[in-house]
Amino acid sequence: MKRRTFIRNISLASLSVPFFVKNLSAQATPFGNFDIPISYEDRILVLIRMNGGNDGLNTVIPLNQYDNLTIQRPNIIIPESKILRGTTNLGFHPSMTGINNLFQEGRASIIQGVGYAEQNRSHFRSSDIWTNGSTAIDEKRGWLGRYFEQNYPQYPDNYPNANYQDPFAMSLGRSISPTCQGSVSNFSTLVSNPNNTFNLSVNTAGNDGTMFGCNNDFVSTMISQTNVYGSRINQVYDMGNSLSKHYYIDNNPQNDYKSTLAKQMRYVAQMIAGGMKTKVYILNVNGFDTHGQQVDPNDTTLGTHADLLQEISDAVYAFEDDLSLLNLDHRVMGMSFSEFGRQIASNGSRGTDHGDAAPLFLFGKCISKPIIGFNPTISTDIENQKGVDMQFDFRDIYASVLQDWLKVPKQQIEAIFPDHSLSYIKLTDEFLCSEEQNSDPILLWPNPTNNQFLVDFYSPGGQTKLNLIDSTGKIVKQFLDQKVERGRKKVQLDVSGISPGYYRVNVYSLDGITSTPLIIQ
Repeated sequence: MKRRTFIRNISLASLSVPFFVKNLSAQATPFGNFDIPISYEDRILVLIRMNGGNDGLNTVIPLNQYDNLTIQRPNIIIPESKILRGTTNLGFHPSMTGINNLFQEGRASIIQGVGYAEQNRSHFRSSDIWTNGSTAIDEKRGWLGRYFEQNYPQYPDNYPNANYQDPFAMSLGRSISPTCQGSVSNFSTLVSNPNNTFNLSVNTAGNDGTMFGCNNDFVSTMISQTNVYGSRINQVYDMGNSLSKHYYIDNNPQNDYKSTLAKQMRYVAQMIAGGMKTKVYILNVNGFDTHGQQVDPNDTTLGTHADLLQEISDAVYAFEDDLSLLNLDHRVMGMSFSEFGRQIASNGSRGTDHGDAAPLFLFGKCISKPIIGFNPTISTDIENQKGVDMQFDFRDIYASVLQDWLKVPKQQIEAIFPDHSLSYIKLTDEFLCSEEQNSDPILLWPNPTNNQFLVDFYSPGGQTKLNLIDSTGKIVKQFLDQKVERGRKKVQLDVSGISPGYYRVNVYSLDGITSTPLIIQ
């Protein structure tokens, strides 16, 4: 039994105008952009927005509340016999075979009851809150825009460049994601087809210092960036590959794609495989505002909502299959989000109205827990406009992704969410990321260092030592000598007072000795 299976069994309107080249727009990221190990810099985040407000109770079904659900929503309830069993108390909509399979394999996770206090049920306002990562009415930047802006405050000036050839983020489809909006420009490039780009003409008129001249200069800069990014995206896409057959109808690559999302996720996989260093990809699925005809009048397992869930489920499954075949699954984590859930009780039009909290999906090889949170409690009493109660603030999920997956320091994360007191949740397991290949047995950062640094290493368990060795082989400092459990360990170490020079950090375990260089300045 794989460790992953064992663990499972026991246990987001841009302010600036985006310029786009036929099917793409503007902006970049290479390795070396953060003071963290290369293996962490390689990590990628894929976001899928379920636009319109997803009905979480017909997506992730609380089986231990099923009797009361039949009272609350008799005209849209999924027959219990048709529900895909995730666990004893939790099931999936029958159209979600792909997500259910990933869940059983430990590659998909559910976070229950995600939302925010005093939920706003307006599509426009709540979408702003989710994409901005803030309830502050005057915050117009996206949460990822603030993240990128911390590291690249001069953007968009002088981008792309020799060090940053690729877009920082990409929005797949027809509109650029406000999640990446910065103070001046959006950090995301708009792409609808990475294999179909062309150049726009650049206005050569200079900046005469007037408002018109400044605006003209900005426009020319954005067009120039667009052209360079377009060429780069096309080049990298052509260098990439895609291996999964599950993107296609009947799982036959000779057929058309199962959906637009499936095609877009294949684009993402191929760009990653080609060496694109973009950190964030954002995809969008419309149609979740299911006030009426959410289900088929003759079969509640069918209908608009079922089709949307199947589109996402099938595309995510194909994407994960592709990443696994390409041996890239240790680098990518995905997350879904929607501006709100739906009300507990259905309406008279075989639909559901705007609600509050809803489940959120994580997917990827490195997911640590199958379920975070508990099933919502459903009452026998039908309460007018009652929504699902919040368990987790969505900003805590965002912050945890930044900390746990992208390894962003807490001080930086807290500056991204200044209006919220953050609570962090463990979302990933580093051991699972390195279960089948351990290419980075010891990770050090920052390196060089002059005082404190972090070491991340793998131990098979048992007696483990961690020493600092000088160029003569002498032990300069012993950091650890004790029995530990199997898995990756992260320890903060202090080398204050040790003479500058070249050293090695050695790990002694039952697997033998592993070593990596450290420079003390």
